[in-house]
Amino acid sequence: MTEKNVDQVQELPFEQAMQRLEEVVRRLEEGEVPLEEAIQLYQEGMKLSRLCAQKLDAIEAQVVQLVEENGRVTKKPFQVEGEEE
Repeated sequence: MTEKNVDQVQELPFEQAMQRLEEVVRRLEEGEVPLEEAIQLYQEGMKLSRLCAQKLDAIEAQVVQLVEENGRVTKKPFQVEGEEE
C-alpha cells in the first residue's frame, strides 16, 4: 500500500471504510489472490480495521444520554449496561 493510499484510507468515512474492509475480507477468504496481493490486502485490512475502531471510539466518546432526574433533563455520558467506565 503506497503512502498516498494510506492517506486516502485515513480520510474515508466510517461507512466506506467498513464497506472496503468487508470487501478485503471477502477476497482473502476466497483464497484466489496471489500471495503478494494477499499480503497487501491483509495490510490494508488491518489499517481499515484500526481506522474503524478509532472512529467508533471517537463517536462513543461524543454520545450522551439525556436523563430526567427530579424534573430536570441533564446530560450524562452514554454507558452500555454492564460496561464499566
